[in-house]
Amino acid sequence: MNLKKALALLLCLVMVFALAACSTQTEDTKAETKGGNDTPSGETYELAIKVWVPELAVELTTKQIEDFNKTNKYNIHVTPTINALSEADTATQMLTDVSTGADLYFFAQDQFARLVKGSALSALPDQQAEIVAKENNAGVVAAGKAGDVQYAYPLTNDNGYFMYYDKSVIPESDVDSLEKLIEDCETANKYFAFEIGGNAWYAASFFFGAGCHSEWQTDDDGNFISIDDDFNSEKGMIAAKGMSKLVWSPCYVKSAKAEEFSNNAAVVVSGVWDYVNAQNNLGDNLGVTDLPSFEVDGKEYHLGSFSGCKLLGVKPQTDENRVAAIHILAEYLTSEAAQLERFDTLAWGPANLAAAASDAVKANPALVALGEQNAFATPQGNINGDWWSIAGAIAEEIKDGKTDADLQTALTNYDEKISAVFTKIEQNKNQANWGVVGSMTNWGDGTDDYPMTEAGASYVSDPIELKAGDELKCRKNADWAENYPAENVVVEADGYYIVVLDTTDGTVTLQPAEAPSWGVVGSMTGWGNDAPDYAMKEEGGKYVSEPIELKAGDELKCRFGGEWTENIGVNGKDGDNLKIEADGTYIITLDVEAATITADAQ
Repeated sequence: MNLKKALALLLCLVMVFALAACSTQTEDTKAETKGGNDTPSGETYELAIKVWVPELAVELTTKQIEDFNKTNKYNIHVTPTINALSEADTATQMLTDVSTGADLYFFAQDQFARLVKGSALSALPDQQAEIVAKENNAGVVAAGKAGDVQYAYPLTNDNGYFMYYDKSVIPESDVDSLEKLIEDCETANKYFAFEIGGNAWYAASFFFGAGCHSEWQTDDDGNFISIDDDFNSEKGMIAAKGMSKLVWSPCYVKSAKAEEFSNNAAVVVSGVWDYVNAQNNLGDNLGVTDLPSFEVDGKEYHLGSFSGCKLLGVKPQTDENRVAAIHILAEYLTSEAAQLERFDTLAWGPANLAAAASDAVKANPALVALGEQNAFATPQGNINGDWWSIAGAIAEEIKDGKTDADLQTALTNYDEKISAVFTKIEQNKNQANWGVVGSMTNWGDGTDDYPMTEAGASYVSDPIELKAGDELKCRKNADWAENYPAENVVVEADGYYIVVLDTTDGTVTLQPAEAPSWGVVGSMTGWGNDAPDYAMKEEGGKYVSEPIELKAGDELKCRFGGEWTENIGVNGKDGDNLKIEADGTYIITLDVEAATITADAQ
């Protein structure tokens, strides 16, 4: 039976639960029903499940499932095994092996497409989908849909960011101006903490503020098919100029943690999850508000943000009764009452419309600030995993720059990398591109798999630096549809290893390897196509080659690990080739710190 037909039986199965209970109920047992509720006390449907929730929600989730056991009218009794797992890591863990993953799990909105594509989400039955659509914020509902199919339950509507500040340092009159905030921090020798460097989620705020957009489109199966993006544009340059004001300031700190207030920060950009920490650090001096505006060429632009949510997913099941019961529990855990209890206990912002309208929710300072910032926010849709590392690099490149030309280079680099994403997708469609993925790549969440090269029936990687305790697998085309081995490979000792996959039996082995180093590459090696790089050894803080026979007109550079990611020419990183003027034997010397190379005739 296919999934849709199986789930269409939910209402029938619910009736089976109720009728089975009623068939054994007597007048005496009716009288024993507690709390005035009409729950029958007959046969019980026992349900043992695995649940993943973030650590701070374990205790409350345990209580809520116990409450479900006492009050649900279908006599479903759940015995949960609840494990602590961050919503940011859920998709990675699920897709490593869906069969052993949690039956019920919390996850962040940006992981939705990967989970759908990896067949890790059970579509909601019609009854639950109707309730979800009617009772919850429309944007959160849409975040859990692929095409016309609802795959996830709304859990929160609070995954955004705003500004916390120290009122003893920052005058209220300055909170709307990025330039004044920077000036206040510099004057007081305080820090401005904003995790835009290396973190696309925060870095996008400047681009959205300048009017840019980056929208990924997927098909019904969660495959990315196109992108509409204008970060590399005149608007993008406005964003880059605004960003440079902060990252070029000595007050800038790359962080999104309220604990930075204890480390001399006066401003921290973070979210509702940090409200208690901010309050504990600043007490009566805590200020909470939306993000400021920045000025470029006499015009002001209010910083944007991502607005997002957390969702609850149900893993597909082979047993129809089991999946029906889990969906009933999921509906309960995302109900108005459950979301309000989660707000009262954890200060999570409800997605449920009635819960969000409560006086207590509307009075919470962090949620008020989030609501104000959401007027300038872009809903976080389904985003390709590569985008996070590509966009996250923009601020780092801007920080290292000094001129408008440097800002444009950062935007151009971004644009080229985004275009390459779809080139890679097309190339991967019909190719067996195996790669190494694991804890050292965050299981592929924003970090590319290490590529492997075909060698007969095997695939081998270049040397990879691994730490004791690292876990890894090999997967095809950066997708979890085909991966080996069944259990993760665990690294026993620090070192460099070549990973070898034998596709005939699915075994993965680690072979110790030498650490990659600097080498000499050039026209005499076919630039690495005809011969390997000449090895270099470290001597006195520099790297030197063995004597090399060279011809007049030969050109060369030094590169690290046989790759072009890091290379040094005669005039710096990514610099010009060193040209040999006369035939002879030469020793090449590389000074990495000074980024120079020389050729000394012997």
